[in-house]
Amino acid sequence: MTLTPKEIAEKSAAAMWAGDRASQDLGMSIAEVDEGRAVLNLTVAERHANGHGICHGGITFALADSAFAFACNSRNQSTVAQHNMISYLAPGRLGDVLTATATELSLTGRSGIYDVKVTNQNAIVIAEFRGFSRAIKGQLFEE
Repeated sequence: MTLTPKEIAEKSAAAMWAGDRASQDLGMSIAEVDEGRAVLNLTVAERHANGHGICHGGITFALADSAFAFACNSRNQSTVAQHNMISYLAPGRLGDVLTATATELSLTGRSGIYDVKVTNQNAIVIAEFRGFSRAIKGQLFEE
C-alpha cells in the first residue's frame, strides 16, 4: 500500500509528537500537517509570560521552531535545524491563541528553507521566523 504525501506527513508528525515532550509540556497542539507544511497552536498562559506580562520571546520562538520541525520532517526523512532567525512584530498577550504556520519555500538535496508566520486569534502577526533545515540519516517510521 502506497501512502499519499499527506498520509506520510501525518504518520511522521505522529511519530515525532510521541516523543516531543518540549512541545507538549509547553502546551502546543498540532492543528494540521501536510507535505512541507505544518500548523501548530498555543494558548498563552501565565507560565508563558515574561517580566513585562506578555508572552516570552522564547515561547514564541519555540512555537515557530516546532511548526518548522513538523514541516521539514513531513517526508519521513529525519531532519534537524541548521539555522533559524526570528523577528518579533507584536506582543503575544495572556489568553491569546497563537498559531504558527510553517511553509516550505525550498528543498534542494539535504537542505530546506521554511518560513513560519506566528499570528494571534485576530490575525495580527506576532512574529516572522525563517528556518533552515538539514536532512540527516534515519526515518521517523518504518515504511
